[in-house]
Amino acid sequence: MTTTDAEGTDLALSAATQEAPGGILGRRFRALTLGIVSVVSLIAFEASAVNTAMPVAARALDGLELYAFSFSAFFTASLFAMALSGEWCDRAGPLAPLFTGIAAFGTGLVIAGSAQQMWMFVAGRGVQGIGAGLVIVSLYVVVGRAYPERLRPVILAAFSAAWVVPVIVGPLVAGTVTERIGWRWVFLAIPVLVLPPLAVMLPALRKLPAGDRTAAMDRRRIILALAVAVGAGLLQYAGQDLRPVSLLPAAAGLALLVPCVLRLLPARTFRAGRGLPTVVLLRGVAQGSFLAAETFVPLMLVTERGLSATLAGLSLTGGGLTWALASYTQSRPRMEPHRERLIGLGMALLALAVALAPLVLIASVPVWIVAVSWIIGGYGMGLTISGGAVLLLKLSRPGEEGANSASLQVSDALGSIVLVGLAGVLFVSSGGGSVAADASGEAAPAHAFAVVFALASASALVGSYLATRLSPRDRTTRPQGVM
Repeated sequence: MTTTDAEGTDLALSAATQEAPGGILGRRFRALTLGIVSVVSLIAFEASAVNTAMPVAARALDGLELYAFSFSAFFTASLFAMALSGEWCDRAGPLAPLFTGIAAFGTGLVIAGSAQQMWMFVAGRGVQGIGAGLVIVSLYVVVGRAYPERLRPVILAAFSAAWVVPVIVGPLVAGTVTERIGWRWVFLAIPVLVLPPLAVMLPALRKLPAGDRTAAMDRRRIILALAVAVGAGLLQYAGQDLRPVSLLPAAAGLALLVPCVLRLLPARTFRAGRGLPTVVLLRGVAQGSFLAAETFVPLMLVTERGLSATLAGLSLTGGGLTWALASYTQSRPRMEPHRERLIGLGMALLALAVALAPLVLIASVPVWIVAVSWIIGGYGMGLTISGGAVLLLKLSRPGEEGANSASLQVSDALGSIVLVGLAGVLFVSSGGGSVAADASGEAAPAHAFAVVFALASASALVGSYLATRLSPRDRTTRPQGVM
């Protein structure tokens, strides 16, 4: 899933405030907390709303052939921006990249909302991606520098809680706006809404401690991130166009992606080195496993069980609620000694959820099994994603919070690209392409969906093993930084 919304965050925020005087809603942190949660909520609303408006926008701009690129442009641009933001934060602090990112995100929304041609719309989505990448890493660094260690799990739980109401109401609001006013206003209204939370948290951001800063940005890492983004984009293009000629961009994408990723992520990440490297690797595995399954759940319910698109989408809503609940669970102080075990439990729950969902392919199994499975999976993701972020900040040396947070986000994005892309290839090669044959009434073969969920479940089980390697061998030594 691995964002103001008072209703969605009251549970986590008020409980934390009652438990510890001077909590994240105490006098010292109140303005900063409300500002951060407001920004995250607006980003979450845009993320959930854009899926509703996108098909209408693509048809209105006569650009259905570029439909997929309106998503991939956002994703690949954010990959580059995450690494840039990490270096920028470590060099100059999080204030400049945070506000630059918010400005870029708003500019991208305006470009997309006012586009007269599809290529301009895709460009706007790319600018949005740059803004989102800058913002998310900057917010992690703000958490690491502004909040004491005892409050970090609580504010990260608030991040997750800030997604709850947007995920529930976003599609409904976006659909109403699109039908009654026009799809452009789904994009054009949000930039104005970002201004109040910025004004609220600016004074608190200016008071952030300087922290340890690097002498200069590592240009090598920034170039590597750019190469990773281009490589990921080429692979995504090749995966969407399964023809022999697609082998060329696929090969070029791999040639860029593999060596650059090895240099961009922490040392020993792909060998599951204990501690920080495994934290980064596990986040990518968890995010990719969850999204690979979630992408195909609505399609499976609509084509195999005849549900409406609305009901199919609502089957995933419970996962957003339990994600926030699990984030609150891991934020409790008494859970701190058990953080690694909680993350392992989260991956086990995710594997169980992904294995249960395809049971709906059996006609005698009720469709509510999917809703139940996603309630379980959402709780597992809340334990894993929020817990992993807390652990990363704990294991980061002073001055490396930005680069390590960027590595975490890059791992999330790469895991999603690789596993969702592979799931799509497996689905089509197993006959899933027949789902497009609406006129003939055909549906995709059930085994095409089963293969996708088998991949996601196996990946989650790999994540369960990785969770056993989260603790450094020697807790008295600090972890390695990024390469």
